[in-house]
Amino acid sequence: MIPAIYLENICLSKAVENKLPAVILKDICLTANSSQITAVIGPSGGGKSSLIRLINRMSEPTSGSIYLDGTDIFSINPIDLRRQVAMVLQKPFMFEGSVKSNLLLPFSYSNSKFNSDKQYSIERTMELTRLSPALLERNARSLSLGEQQRVNIARALITNPRAMLLDEPTSALDRPTADGLAATVKEICQNSMLAVILVTHDLRLAERVADYIYFLDSGVIKENGLTTDLLKQSRCPELIRFLEEPDLLGR
Repeated sequence: MIPAIYLENICLSKAVENKLPAVILKDICLTANSSQITAVIGPSGGGKSSLIRLINRMSEPTSGSIYLDGTDIFSINPIDLRRQVAMVLQKPFMFEGSVKSNLLLPFSYSNSKFNSDKQYSIERTMELTRLSPALLERNARSLSLGEQQRVNIARALITNPRAMLLDEPTSALDRPTADGLAATVKEICQNSMLAVILVTHDLRLAERVADYIYFLDSGVIKENGLTTDLLKQSRCPELIRFLEEPDLLGR
């Protein structure tokens, strides 16, 4: 079976004035399958956000290949790619206007008129993200932070993508709100046959929702495996130390 997302030998370097280029990512190989949540965990500054930005071409790697359903993403128009590989950033951003106008924004790039298909997409994504239809005419910026993040996810889902990238999606939320959002993401992933790649340093979140985990440290994948196996039988010294941090599991 062809994976939804496949990264092959990805390297990323950053130019540093009067110095050798700084290595951000080195020889990254990663697979994400449909109907599964793949988590990338690791300490801050380890390269997680840099990695996820490569998958929908918000940044470009120094070398290596990235595939979407077997197609090299560098052969896909970036705007088309971002409809198929949606990104949800750490802090939700709401444009001025109603929730409905925010949800319709992705369609504006195609210059198409509002029709019944778009209405169905709105209704579907509101249902998937557990948002009340009563919120559609509300000012998006008046919503709670948790509601805004759900709108953010709904806006990412409205073009019916193949994959969704989540960059620390619950870091700004309180624990009950974060847990509710995590449960919603897991349900969406399974019901929509979506490949989800989640970047987080929150082990509690990863343990609750991820099917498979990659541990990224200093730009290198040090260990990877099924969630239950990796968190209970880790062998990598860096990962063992990371797992021992009490705040990461919310203890």
